[in-house]
Amino acid sequence: MTGRRKNLTDLDPDDRLLTYTQAAGVLNTTPRFPRRLVEERRIRFVKVGRFVRIPESALREFIAAGLVEPITLRGKHARRAA
Repeated sequence: MTGRRKNLTDLDPDDRLLTYTQAAGVLNTTPRFPRRLVEERRIRFVKVGRFVRIPESALREFIAAGLVEPITLRGKHARRAA
């Protein structure tokens, strides 16, 4: 999910194009969730005729963008958390 728009030449030819059901399997959700991501333009997708496919790399980018790193508490707050 970069700031610049990607075009067809940016797609890796080995990148698998997934259906909503397959994308939902990767995300461990219902197919409705990846469908909503596409509708809201929150994830890259490819139109193949009337079909919508989601590149596997787009799912990896979406997951990485939502990754939250743990924090390390210091001082007196660290003792409370333990």
